[in-house]
This record gives sequence, C-alpha cells and structure tokens, in this order.
Amino acid sequence: MIFVFHLTDKPDSAHIRNSVRPEHKAYLGQQAERMAFAGPLTSDDGTAMIGSLLAIDFPDRAAAQSWLANEPFTKAGLYAEVKIHAFNNLWPQKVGFPA
Repeated sequence: MIFVFHLTDKPDSAHIRNSVRPEHKAYLGQQAERMAFAGPLTSDDGTAMIGSLLAIDFPDRAAAQSWLANEPFTKAGLYAEVKIHAFNNLWPQKVGFPA
C-alpha cells in the first residue's frame, strides 16, 4: 500500500535541511524501487523549501512509521508536523515528470 508523508518543517530550520540533505537523499534512494514520488514542499514563489511530500509503497503503516522514524530529517528534528496517510492512486501521472 502506498503511504503519503506530508511533512512540514519547523520555522527557521533551513540550516538543518541544508546540512542533512545529502543523508536524506541517500536514505530516500534506498526506497527508489518503491517510490511513487518525492520532493520538497516550497514557498509559493518556489524559493524556500518548507517541508517534504513523499509517496512510498510499504507493506503496512507500521513499516511506514518505522521507516520515517529512521529518516535523517526526522532524526535531526526538522519536522514540526508529520502526517501519514494511506493513498490509493487512481489517476495516471501526467504532470511533473519529464517525457
């Protein structure tokens, strides 16, 4: 089942995001075969990263929560708010990916 992670950064935490980002990307890379999509949430003008939105296939919620608990941004204390939802993808992806 796909689980969507909606993760909002703490205010004034760009320094955490920037310093931990290489570890975060490597950790995400371990899930590449199970990743539906992933990327930063941004300010409306696209200049500041303010969180993360991830969709990853896990066998169950417990596995998704365990994965997130070990995620580098989580361990560094970046997130102010964490939401995890089961997701049923019913619409073919058309926008946001290169052809």
